[in-house]
Amino acid sequence: MLCTPYCVPAAAMASPTFPDHCFIRYDHHHHHDHKDLRRWRIRTTTAATSASASAYPLFSNQIQLTKDSSSRHKFYQEALKTARDKFTREISIQSKDKDISLAKALLYVAAEDEAFMAFNQEMDTRSLLNERRNVSSPSDTKEWDSVEQMPLGGKTISEWLSELDAIAKEVEAELVSRDIGCHLVEVLEAVNLVLFELRGFKRSPVLVDSKHSYLHSILSSGCGSAILLSIIYIEVCRRLGLTIVGSRVGGDFLIWPQTGYPEELFKVTSGHSLFAIVNGRCVEDPRSMASDLTGTSLLGLEIATNRDIIGIALANLIRLHWKRASRSNHGLMLTSPLRHVHNADEKPNKIDKSNVPLLRPQDLRLAIMASERLLILQPHNWALRRDHGMMLYYNREYGKAVQELSICMAFAPEEEAEILEPFVEKLHLMRLELSWKSLGHAGRLAVP
Repeated sequence: MLCTPYCVPAAAMASPTFPDHCFIRYDHHHHHDHKDLRRWRIRTTTAATSASASAYPLFSNQIQLTKDSSSRHKFYQEALKTARDKFTREISIQSKDKDISLAKALLYVAAEDEAFMAFNQEMDTRSLLNERRNVSSPSDTKEWDSVEQMPLGGKTISEWLSELDAIAKEVEAELVSRDIGCHLVEVLEAVNLVLFELRGFKRSPVLVDSKHSYLHSILSSGCGSAILLSIIYIEVCRRLGLTIVGSRVGGDFLIWPQTGYPEELFKVTSGHSLFAIVNGRCVEDPRSMASDLTGTSLLGLEIATNRDIIGIALANLIRLHWKRASRSNHGLMLTSPLRHVHNADEKPNKIDKSNVPLLRPQDLRLAIMASERLLILQPHNWALRRDHGMMLYYNREYGKAVQELSICMAFAPEEEAEILEPFVEKLHLMRLELSWKSLGHAGRLAVP
């Protein structure tokens, strides 16, 4: 089923010791010139280091780990920037929407998030090694020259794109084996057979695992969010020369082949309409708005652009990572602090650092990263910018939060700006107070 819910709303080193067989003769130095003395020091230092590495195996490992970690640390930082730059170029407003690759854009999203999580894991490993000598260093020290070479679930970005090519070739092989022409119905039936029967793709009922929201993970496991399954469907059909379009319908996202005769999509053959073949049971579910669609009403739907579809996937990522980040604060809403500050009758009517709930930092940062990408697509979306500013507030990035929320007030409706204004003012004052304390000043300011 390809309908999708849409919701817009992270060394302690051992001291080197000299080997027992190395004797230091103070009286011997006076009979050597400076060159001999320098040679002696080099031999002594080399022997001492060798003995220390032998006596403490982690000594040499930690040195190597520091070098490897530093190199990987640099790569991850570069990967974060490169992946974001490539995503930005892919969805650039200068590009024609039809030329945007949904798969490439979302694989760059995955690459940036993977690099961020790998960076965090690397930092955790380094901290652990500094605290406990008996922890062995990572055995995989392979480095990559570019984001394209960085493995995502064991494959590179180009290899995942080739996986979509392979699925399309399987569909072609299925059509050849049937010895039939390329009639629209047969092509779609072959696509469904390969994706949902032979390869076993299925929709995840509840999105709790972030792996179900990344394209490469779904191509690997076969289980994921409905919007990403729709994207896979679109990408496979594109490789077959068939254009698939889509639109939001209530809480679902529906897709269908582009045709000048939409009424043909609703003709029932073999017990199902072509529209149902593509979108699954949601079309026949009386609880879904899709069940009321006809060839006429289909023409009235607004076709989603490629940028819109990418935006839906990013919005789902924000929702997922925020839910995971706030797991210990069940029901926490991004906008809750705004209402408390705006309403003078509610307590507490102030914000301070101690009132900000603790959230899972990695998931919160991933939600912020997804929000940053979505803002590239929708820079004038005031609600999105408000939510982004609130996530920065929860992440205790008060300066950035003030900046984003101030920009939001310029685009927001008047009634929303009135709610934001007192919160931004108090957040600005709190930021000034914290910056004053960071300079070593305590207590209140006194006027001389």
